[in-house]
Formats: sequence, structure tokens, C-alpha cells
Amino acid sequence: MSKTDPGRFFEDFRLGETLAHATPRTLSPGDQRLYTAFYGGRHALYSSDVFARACGLNAAPLDPLLVFHTVFGKTVPDISLNAVANLGYAEGRFLRSVSAGETLHATSEVIGLKETSNRKSGVVYVRTTGFCGEEAVLSYVRWVLVRKGEEAAPAPAEHVPPTAAAVAASDLVLPSGLDFSGYDFAAAGAPHAYEDYAVGEKIDHVDGMAIEEAEAQMATRLYQNTAKVHFNQFERAKDPTGRRLVYGGVVISTARALTFNGLQNTGMMLAINAGRHVNPFFAGRTIFAWSQVLDRAELSPTVGALRLRLVATADRPCTDFPDKDEKGTFPPEVLLDFDYWAAIPRRSA
Repeated sequence: MSKTDPGRFFEDFRLGETLAHATPRTLSPGDQRLYTAFYGGRHALYSSDVFARACGLNAAPLDPLLVFHTVFGKTVPDISLNAVANLGYAEGRFLRSVSAGETLHATSEVIGLKETSNRKSGVVYVRTTGFCGEEAVLSYVRWVLVRKGEEAAPAPAEHVPPTAAAVAASDLVLPSGLDFSGYDFAAAGAPHAYEDYAVGEKIDHVDGMAIEEAEAQMATRLYQNTAKVHFNQFERAKDPTGRRLVYGGVVISTARALTFNGLQNTGMMLAINAGRHVNPFFAGRTIFAWSQVLDRAELSPTVGALRLRLVATADRPCTDFPDKDEKGTFPPEVLLDFDYWAAIPRRSA
């Protein structure tokens, strides 16, 4: 009996099964600093214990996307080791903040399966939950294109699960004690509050950030994400590009860091409504980003939330807000279409 694991192929999944993922991970202040080093995020709430305490928290929590990527990484050996590409996300909820010193582990339920028309692969839909101890801290749905081990193998029964278009504002969870009544706008970097953003408003984040091969691979290793498409050049030899794909989470976190210029006070991500990796990204290119305000919600007397659409591009500044055409087709430079909720202080409090 072999002691090694080649990973699951599409025909190995069964609807309704639950997968308990290996390797719990204790996150430290060093993980947060590495995360900042890779992406350059500057949101004050995750940079300063002093700032976080003034907002009613015990200390600066870990960035929600660091938590997301770490939980995601736990799932790779069981779900996407043999992935062609990760396709999208929905119904993501950050159920509470995670602090340095806490340990994450994860489980996933297979909620959908669909073989592709060429019968060489299939889409696997899972709902993943990240835990600290017995307490759920994150839940999200994702779908991923996974190769078949044997093209002639019979496909599992097809089922495509419905997903909500967005997490309802009433389902957003604020950290216990969060209070923006004494929010220091000067320390945060800009005076813009909840009342200053209008639904439909677009923001070009101006700055660009190049991503190199080494840093993309180091970031992916930080999350213990072992998907072959990110590391194994021989696995990519049959692809027309012949190049390793950069993990889509690197694009998400880089674009999110770029939003600081224009969205300085939206550091706390509360939910992931939807996300789609529109085109693959390869190292050596520069990421730009723009955002649009889709909705607003009042969550407490001092805290509001903005529903934001984040679009990332490669080697194309976003002065013209590149977007899909009337047929729903994106230009080739667009990498990411990402919809999320973020907390923001209310000035009227």
C-alpha cells in the first residue's frame, strides 16, 4: 500500500461527503508581518495595537484575508491538489476576528459536482469552514476545476448548488466591542467616512504593484498551499504558456492592499459576496485596481458597511475603469472581479 498521496481527481469526489483537513496552523505576529511584507497593506486597524484598542479591540487582529488564505491552504491537499484553476467564491462570512496565537483548522463539505463537456475535468463545489477550537470563525463556498485521473472514469452525479448573490447586511458580524466613536481619521490616513461614499461611485486606486515569482511562491507557501499549478513546472508543461500560475489569493490580497489609496478606512473585511478569477496571472506583471460602491448599510451607531466591487488588472492602469462589455466579456488584462463587505466608521455618531 502506497504511503504517498497523489491527491484527489474529479471522479474521486462524492456529493455530501465531509473532509477534515490536516495540519492545524497556529498564526503568530510573524505571520501578520510576513503578510504585510508580501502585499504592503497599510490599514491601521491591522497595523497598530494602539489604534485597535482605541476602536474597542484588545489588540490588532489578524488580517481577515490572512485567515482566509490559511484556511484555504488547509483544503488544497484534499480538494485542489490536481486543480486546473480555482474559479470562484460565494457566501463568505468572517464570523469573528482571529488573534495572533490562535490555531486554525478546517473542514469542507462537497456541495456540488459537474463534469465538463470534454470529460477531462470537472467542477467541484465545496463549503469550507475554518475553526479556532470548536468555534467557527470563517465559512465560504468555492468552486474549482479539477482534472480527472482517468478520462473514461464515470463522473459523479451532477449537482450545481445555488448560491446567494450577496451576504445580507443583517448577517454581517462585527467583532465584540468594536466602537468607532473615537476613530482617529488622521492616524488612519484619510478623513473619508461612511457618509462620504455614494452607491455607484467608482474609485481608481492609482498605485500599481509588480509581483515577482519568488514572492508569489513564498506567499503561497506561507498558507501551506501545495497546488501543483503554482509550483511544479513539469505539471505545467502541457499548458500553452508553460508557466506556473500565481495563486489567485495573491492577486486578491495585492489588489485589496492597493485599495488603501481611496478606501483607507475600510480595513475590516466582513464578508465575501462573490469572486471570480477572470484571467490567469503570471509573475513579473504589475497589478492595478479600481473599486465601485455597490451598497451601504448601517450596522451600529458608530459602524457602517460598504459593499464594494474590486476589479484587478495586469499591466493596465485603471483610469478608464476597464470592465466587461455588453456580452459580459472582460478584456484580457482583467484578472479579478471580487465583491465584498467592509466596515467603515460613521461620522454621524
